[in-house]
Amino acid sequence: MEKQQNAKFAFFYLLSLVALVFTAISTGMIIFQIINKIIADDLSLAPGGFSQDALRFAISAIIIAGPIFFAMTRLINKNLLSGNMEKESGIRKWLTYFILLVSAVVMIGWFIATVSSFLNGELTTKFILKSLTSILISALIFSYYLYDIKRENVSKNNNVIKIYFYGSMAIAAIALIAAFFFIDSPLKVREQKFDQAIINKFSQIDYAINAYYGENKKLPENLNALLNGGSTYYVTENDITDPGTGKAIDYKISAKDSYELCSTFKTENKSQANDKSIYVDTRWLHDSGYQCLKQRIAQIDQTKPAPVSVPVR
Repeated sequence: MEKQQNAKFAFFYLLSLVALVFTAISTGMIIFQIINKIIADDLSLAPGGFSQDALRFAISAIIIAGPIFFAMTRLINKNLLSGNMEKESGIRKWLTYFILLVSAVVMIGWFIATVSSFLNGELTTKFILKSLTSILISALIFSYYLYDIKRENVSKNNNVIKIYFYGSMAIAAIALIAAFFFIDSPLKVREQKFDQAIINKFSQIDYAINAYYGENKKLPENLNALLNGGSTYYVTENDITDPGTGKAIDYKISAKDSYELCSTFKTENKSQANDKSIYVDTRWLHDSGYQCLKQRIAQIDQTKPAPVSVPVR
C-alpha cells in the first residue's frame, strides 16, 4: 500500500513539474511579447521583435498546463494536510529538490537568452524589463518550494502557502487575459494567411517577370508566357493562380517597364507599415478588397542577375 502511495505522490510531483515549466515559461513569454509590442525597436526582427506566433503558443500552454499545475499542487497540499503524505517523506524531499533543480536549469537558460539578446543590440529598457520579469518569476518559484520543504507544520492550513497559490494563479490569469489584447482572432489570422499566400505568389511572379524582361527586353504579354521555362525563373500554373478565384492572377501592363498584379484581399496591411514591432514587406502594401499593386522593372545589366522590381507609389 505504501509503495502505491509513493508512486501516486511521485506522479503528482513529476506532473506538476512539467506543468510548472510550461506555465512559468509561457507567462514569461507573454510578458516578453507585450514588452516587445509596447517598446518597439526599428532594428528588432524575430526573435527580438513582437511575435504573435510566440504569443499564441504561450496562451495555448497556459490554458492547458496552468490548470494541471494548480490541480496537482492542490492535491499535494491536500495529502499533506490529511496526513496521507508525511512531512519527512523521501518522495516529497527528493522530488521537491528535483523540481528546484529543473527550474534552475530552465531559468538559467532563460537568463542566458535574455542577456544574449541584450548583447545582440536589444534596447536597454527592454532588457531591464525582461530581466526583472525573469527574476520575479524565478524568485516566486524558488521561494515557494524552499518555504514548502522547510516549513515545520504541514498538517494545518498555512496562509503563506495560500498566498503563493492564489497569487501565482492570479499572475498566470492576468497574463493570459492580457495576451488576448495583443493577438488577432483565429478568423483574422486565417484571412491574413490567405492574403500572404497571394503575396507569395506575387513575389514569385515578380521575380519571373524581371527575369523575362532581362531576357527579352520587354514585359510578357500575359502570365502564361512565364510558364514551362518561359523565363530563367521557372514558375508553374499553380504559381500564377489566384487562390480566391482559381483563375490566373490579373496582370496588367501599365507602361513599358511597369505592370500591375491584381487580386482580392481579405485584410489590409497598410496600417502595419509604420509599426516598428513587426515586419511588413512594404513592396506589397494593400487595402482590403480588390487591389492592383504596381511594380516597376529596375534597369538591368545583362552580366548581372535579374533585378528585383520596385513598388510604384
